[in-house]
Amino acid sequence: MSNLPTDRIPVLSLTDFTGQRDGFTDTLGQSYRQFGFIGIKDHGIDQAIIDRAYDQFRAFFALDQATKERYHQAGIGGARGYTGFGVEQAKDHNVPDLKEFWHVGREFEAGETNPCPEQLLPNVWPEEIPGFREAALDLYRALDEVGRQLLSAMAIDLGLNANWFDDKVNYGNSILRPIHYPPIDAPQPGAVRAAQHEDINLITLLIGSKEQGLEILTRDGDWIPVDTLPGTIVVNVGDMLQRLTNHVYLSTTHKVANPDDDHSTSARYSIPFFLHPNPDFLIKTLDGCIDEANPNRYPEPITAHGYLMERLGEIGLLKK
Repeated sequence: MSNLPTDRIPVLSLTDFTGQRDGFTDTLGQSYRQFGFIGIKDHGIDQAIIDRAYDQFRAFFALDQATKERYHQAGIGGARGYTGFGVEQAKDHNVPDLKEFWHVGREFEAGETNPCPEQLLPNVWPEEIPGFREAALDLYRALDEVGRQLLSAMAIDLGLNANWFDDKVNYGNSILRPIHYPPIDAPQPGAVRAAQHEDINLITLLIGSKEQGLEILTRDGDWIPVDTLPGTIVVNVGDMLQRLTNHVYLSTTHKVANPDDDHSTSARYSIPFFLHPNPDFLIKTLDGCIDEANPNRYPEPITAHGYLMERLGEIGLLKK
């Protein structure tokens, strides 16, 4: 299918993206067809922004449990604020993941109108960590911009205008999710830090953990580790983009494996950014991704918000 390596995902420099079809877009497209994953370096995000965010998020997760639970927002599927340990579980997996996390959503500036107030909910902020809000929003905005550039490259690869995604994600219900995987102590049988799953959204940009553990399932059925390279963001296809492209781009199964016994007493932190389309965006299969060899799998379109609600029920964040 391609000349890409089969045992590791390619790493591209974002500075090579010219806004035109070229080697960057070709390799990106090949990797999303083969792996559903790619690494991006030279992305332009100041390491100080990343380090400051990690410091603030670690400080929050170090708070006592009763304090953290004050920021749980009941009845909204974890859309904003804190979600505790052992709540979320992977689709078709009956044991919760070994993690806790926080959700930061889109903020609107003074004078801006929120076009979907029922879906784009206000953020909550932990008053015990004064720098949390600024650090989180700085990283959110930086990742949102990198994601916009990558969507432009994908549009070119898919034969669309370079700006095709711009008005589909300009008020997207995207989520920054700092995650804490505590040290592992006698977990329930079958429990892992993050059981095998696929992401819900368009693309995920992962600020890598300093600890290893992320693995992806190849088309050949092999699990391969995704090494955490300094300065590299791992960007993968989510189910919404897989559906939009009729499986031309793959939403690949991945997991965060438990560490070996020598490292089980260490915590793990990571910060994925789930880039979502606008809540009212209609996910309708792209015409250019349908042909005799690949007939339309999804003749009935669905809004991004409708799809999100379905999936949140499947992973235990919303009660069915």
